[in-house]
Amino acid sequence: MIPPKPVGRPRRVSLWRYWRLFRQDILSAQPDHLYRAKMAEFRTPFFRSFLLNEPGLVREVLTGRPDDFPKSTRVTRGLEPLLGQSVFVTNGDTWKRQRRIIDPAFEGGRIRNAFPKMLAAAEAAAERIGPGLLDVEAMASHATADVIFRTLFSIPIDNALAADTYDGFRAFQRVQPVATGAALVPWLPVRHPKPAREAAIRLRGLISELVATRQREIEAGTAPDDLATRIMTATATETGEGFSGTEMIDQVAIFFLAGHETSAALLGWALWCLAAAPEWAEEVAREAAEFLVEPDFGQLSSMPATRNVLRETLRLYPPVPMMVREATRQETFRRRSVPVGSQIVISPWHLGRHEEQWHNPDAFDPARWETETAKKAAREAYLPYSAGPRVCPGAGFAMAEGAVLLASLMARFRFEVTDRPVPVAHLTLRSRDGIRLRVERR
Repeated sequence: MIPPKPVGRPRRVSLWRYWRLFRQDILSAQPDHLYRAKMAEFRTPFFRSFLLNEPGLVREVLTGRPDDFPKSTRVTRGLEPLLGQSVFVTNGDTWKRQRRIIDPAFEGGRIRNAFPKMLAAAEAAAERIGPGLLDVEAMASHATADVIFRTLFSIPIDNALAADTYDGFRAFQRVQPVATGAALVPWLPVRHPKPAREAAIRLRGLISELVATRQREIEAGTAPDDLATRIMTATATETGEGFSGTEMIDQVAIFFLAGHETSAALLGWALWCLAAAPEWAEEVAREAAEFLVEPDFGQLSSMPATRNVLRETLRLYPPVPMMVREATRQETFRRRSVPVGSQIVISPWHLGRHEEQWHNPDAFDPARWETETAKKAAREAYLPYSAGPRVCPGAGFAMAEGAVLLASLMARFRFEVTDRPVPVAHLTLRSRDGIRLRVERR
């Protein structure tokens, strides 16, 4: 089964044409030869960028010398009204301190403790579904937001403050542009549209209520043992200092935005792929039915088909399709000069579909993950959650969450394809017009 893939642009286009395509969808703005290239250079009058597909260069940037390639601010500046100085946008010592506080909250044992809340959110999602036509992308967004609220603040999404916060995130996403002029012309000031500023102010106000309430509970000794409590009471080992109130609002904003959006993208595309590959849908449904007899965190490792479906979906539809770093010193990549300030693009989308790395790269084939060829490719060209020090701290959490949600839905429902969604990349990789499937109860 060959799932949908956007059509690439011609190899040579004007800067103005490129910018228009980029604002509409990052992926359609890229030429098709990137699926074969080991490295590609893109020049503008204002900066140079290099897309890296050679595994050795990718490792050097992400793992070998990450401090020499900090995250580029050209992409993240547009999100400043909402994310402030969260771990998603910072670099250097600030980012390292933030990760030392955050990382312990996502250790393996902590994920196990979150399992009952994931399961409760999955059960609630299944109860809201009825037979008929369903936009599974919208359903997935709601379900994964419910997981975040339950695991972060121990409240379900139908809690009044949680519901208002979720609506605030949706409002921000509707008005926040995918790219700003400052991303193309470095010396332009970042101009945030008034609706985006207003949505961000409202949303940060709602988050501050959640954080202030939790702080009072911590001081009173009544706070539940969840992610918010662990992070708010954690400290950086070298200073003994934790997050300030404003810093915690920044971190909660990125947990919600990145946490529920990336997981929703994974779940939505996985459901479409299974609907289009019914033999895999039945295998996942069989595993899910066995899992739900007496669901336990340890059983997640006993669902190989489900795990491989999620891996294959992440290969084809990585939630964050491109990552941008910046060269802080003169480099030479593949005998080509890379000036200071160059934008270094690493694309999980192109790596996951690269013709030299994967057999039949555009096909949905979860069975490939049992082969040595795919295991080798995975070590070199599979980066759905990045790699190195900046690997997503919630990667393990997201995989467990995806398995629980997928199992809860597939055990109860059959999904049938009604059309082919069009992938587009904005903040995350979603469908242009939603993902609609026909649903019937098993």
